[in-house]
Amino acid sequence: MDSEIAADYSPLLKIYKSGRIERLMGETTVPPSLTPQNGVISKDVVYSPDDNLSVRLYLPEKAADAGEKLPLLVYFHGGGFIIETAFSPTYHNFLTAAVSASGCIAVSVDYRRAPEHPLPIFFDDSWTSLKWVFTHIAGSGPESWLNKHADFGRVFLAGDSAGATIAHHMAMRAAKEKLSPELSDSGISGIVLVHPYFWSKTPVDDKEIQDAAVRSKIEAVWMMASPGNKDGADDPWLNVVQSDSVDISGLGCGKVLVLVAEKDVLARQGWGYKAKLEKCGWKGELELVESEGEEHVFHLTKPDCEKALEAMKKFAGFIKGVM
Repeated sequence: MDSEIAADYSPLLKIYKSGRIERLMGETTVPPSLTPQNGVISKDVVYSPDDNLSVRLYLPEKAADAGEKLPLLVYFHGGGFIIETAFSPTYHNFLTAAVSASGCIAVSVDYRRAPEHPLPIFFDDSWTSLKWVFTHIAGSGPESWLNKHADFGRVFLAGDSAGATIAHHMAMRAAKEKLSPELSDSGISGIVLVHPYFWSKTPVDDKEIQDAAVRSKIEAVWMMASPGNKDGADDPWLNVVQSDSVDISGLGCGKVLVLVAEKDVLARQGWGYKAKLEKCGWKGELELVESEGEEHVFHLTKPDCEKALEAMKKFAGFIKGVM
């Protein structure tokens, strides 16, 4: 019977014995619109025809008729690599607000999700999307908005939670593999990691939560994304901070902003990332901002609260060049 449950990971998803996946959140979508929202217009464009994957582009309406070049933001959504999409109301509203506040052009990336598409597919899709974005570097790519408005001297990667993990790994890969023959470096100016999902089997410091049950739940999300993974939460894809085998000194960007929330169980990993980056020999600008009294991705669920508006101001300032 298709109704028989093999595994219940509420409130994220249920897996049925038939193999069917039922996601319990993050599945609602909203269409793009050329009618401005907060002064921003949007449209969807396919970046990987073979896998039917798209990005949603966001552009300030006032820039549409001008030839002005704008900072380019490439954003990776969160959701533990399992839930949410680039087209959900949550991310549509966030990107619209971010573009309005920062005056940039943005590319919000949709990637295939686990458990149907396990590690490293979501990382590979994200890289494919970046490669597609950089086909526009000479102004002759397939998408007119990027040709006309994207300033490839000011490219920023960002994401929240699992999306922040993706943004970090994309900046690492961009330093090793050329995104475009036109580039002499990584092509990435900076990254913003919002409440990044890094983890490890043992706490990163004495302030990180020690409760074994809570820690195992966080690891269980990763195991859904990477079934059969022998390293669990110590996999180098996830254990970026504590693992001695993970060298982040080659991070391919000139500046980094890390945003954490005080009551987020992942907050200490964000602090640990900052400390590791400071010690490893990476040469660049680095700032961490903590939102006091707030939980994981609170800015998405309470976008109009004071702390969320403060975080957005910091996010936008980073893209505009105001650290």
